[in-house]
Amino acid sequence: MAVEKDIAMNPAIELQGINKDYGHFQLKDVSMVVPKGYITGLIGPNGAGKSTIIKMIMGMVIPDQGEIKRNGQRYISDEGSFKETIGYVSDENIFYDFLTLNEIIKMTAPFYKTWNTEHLRQMMEVFQLSGNQKMRDCSKGMKMKFAIALAMARKPQILILDEPTAGLDPVFRRDLLDLFNEYILDESRSILFSTHNTDDLDRIADYVTFINRGRVVFSDIKDEIIDRYVVVKGNPELLDADIRQELVGIRESDHGFEGLSSDRSRAVALFGDSVFYERPTLEDIMYFTSKGERRFGQSEAIYT
Repeated sequence: MAVEKDIAMNPAIELQGINKDYGHFQLKDVSMVVPKGYITGLIGPNGAGKSTIIKMIMGMVIPDQGEIKRNGQRYISDEGSFKETIGYVSDENIFYDFLTLNEIIKMTAPFYKTWNTEHLRQMMEVFQLSGNQKMRDCSKGMKMKFAIALAMARKPQILILDEPTAGLDPVFRRDLLDLFNEYILDESRSILFSTHNTDDLDRIADYVTFINRGRVVFSDIKDEIIDRYVVVKGNPELLDADIRQELVGIRESDHGFEGLSSDRSRAVALFGDSVFYERPTLEDIMYFTSKGERRFGQSEAIYT
């Protein structure tokens, strides 16, 4: 799918100047867009604010400042017509453990005008879920499959997924990513996909928003982000004070260093042919940005 640069012209969801103060943690001036017809990844370390942002979109948390828009229109957090268009998957089990899957379906269906029983039946079959099984007897992966099936049963315009691939085996996880890609093919649907597994987003995301310590580090087209950053590897003797200031983060040992630059052209101008350059993954960008500068000496094992 071709990705347009000007995503602000057609947002499915838009957050503008969001602030929230919990005392021990603050979201500060968070602005981001979930473009219509694309998959947007939301990444960041634990405690960065990802789940808080999702809960704000769902109306479970009210921001202190800022506003959230749906299709360009400001909405009230408890507006039922807005939530009717959203399929939400939490990273926690939100279902009663003592009920069977069929009983949960029977309880859920009446809340949605667009409920599609046949589509849910097909999803349950694809996910190999038995409606007679009780929730407490389901594995973590089965619970996540069921939550995704319920969310997609209505064919909502927006899917909001909080760690949807957690607990899933690698084979099914890839099948699920293919399913998400198929979901947005008509270009009227959108996905906001929060995850720690950046490999998933490397495969399917069109846009990525990176949250760190309650602030947006970047929110842009995924491929342009990866093209902009670069990992450099070289001799630690190259790391004078000025160079250290140029790098987003450094991982240093007695034998060499790895560093992340947010400007490939600038890095080449600084280092020339004296280092190796590698195209980063989203995980590289998140790791170096979150950790900053770290050193591993000869007597310190990296994997302890």
